[in-house]
Amino acid sequence: MLSVQDAETTIFNLVQPLDPERDTEVVDLLAANSRVLASPVTSQLDFPHWDNSAMDGYAVRYTDVQYTSQEHPITLEIVEEIPAGYQPQSTIQPGQAARIFTGAVMPAGADTIVMQERTQRQNNRVSILAAPKPQEFVRYRASYYKAGTQLLPAGIMLSAPEIAVLAAAQCSQVKVYRRPYVAILSTGNELVTPEQPLQPGQIVDSNQYALAALVRQSGAEPLMLGIIPDEAIAISEAITHAISKADIIISSGGVSVGDYDYVEQIIESLGGKIHIRAVAMKPGKPLTVASFQENQMSTPRLYFGLPGNPVSALVTFWRFVQPTIKKLSGISEGWQPKFVKAFTRHELRSDGKRETYVWGKLRLQDGVYEFQLAGGNQSSGNLINLAQTNALGILIEGQTLISPGEQVQVLQVG
Repeated sequence: MLSVQDAETTIFNLVQPLDPERDTEVVDLLAANSRVLASPVTSQLDFPHWDNSAMDGYAVRYTDVQYTSQEHPITLEIVEEIPAGYQPQSTIQPGQAARIFTGAVMPAGADTIVMQERTQRQNNRVSILAAPKPQEFVRYRASYYKAGTQLLPAGIMLSAPEIAVLAAAQCSQVKVYRRPYVAILSTGNELVTPEQPLQPGQIVDSNQYALAALVRQSGAEPLMLGIIPDEAIAISEAITHAISKADIIISSGGVSVGDYDYVEQIIESLGGKIHIRAVAMKPGKPLTVASFQENQMSTPRLYFGLPGNPVSALVTFWRFVQPTIKKLSGISEGWQPKFVKAFTRHELRSDGKRETYVWGKLRLQDGVYEFQLAGGNQSSGNLINLAQTNALGILIEGQTLISPGEQVQVLQVG
């Protein structure tokens, strides 16, 4: 049985990100949100595109106004008015100024903006009541970005700020990684779908729906293969089909040591290599991780056999599968699990035999993280109090108690 840290190292070392040449597509900018950029983006535009004003005011020559004051104001002739989107027609000469608005192009000859609050205008003349700083309120061409250099790097998730940058750079289409495909199947004769009436001893397959939602949140496409009965042939056919269609296969149930748990035998019979059979964590001990690879040149398909208990399935997904999907999707940084230190509001207990995960809410209060344990029974079969969870508090192996007010390491999951 591997430690959590050894299991994490083993799993993440198995992940080979999507190929930047083979596993990509070009999409319109509106379809690029939440996609991973597959190649660096450059632009032929400078940002700003031209010298422009950062304020409503007056464009002046600094040498004309550097000694002005409210007691001894300097008065300049206004030779032009320059709104945004207008090309200036004048060159500012000694003793002259131009009325200018935010974002408007700086006229030739001017090098400084005096904000309008520090001026007094009368007809076509303006008095400067306070000396500005040299080049104050001027945004110079290429001061934010120089044309031809890298604008955005590959391997980042595109969201609203990046979409805005791409739009401003007139990049109407971008090259992104395709979304990974994740096949999801549940094993167990006791399982039924939410639409079926329950018979004695039956359980609704909630795992498939929860895992599909988590797969989508992780940036991949779920392929829901449904409920597979505890029959070796049926499970073998389902896994074979999943290997042919998906980058990652997730099953829940059938990975412990029961008489009807065939999954590990089937994996090996299909040529899979099992890397993990159990992890020293609670919940989530019966975790199987395997890989299928046609040849040394092909990309391996990763298989996760998650426990059947609902909480165990979600905890192991958050801890291992979610970062795997993110790394596979081409994200270069930030795909790893996110941990923070928080002060617990409740007593946290464990038997100390395995690394233990308890679920609840992480909140930021006055700049300090607090962890609030979910109420009710913290059983791996109790799905109900998992609702609204956004964090998992962690008691490391050998740790039996964390008292209220003490710090706990927390895995962010929401």
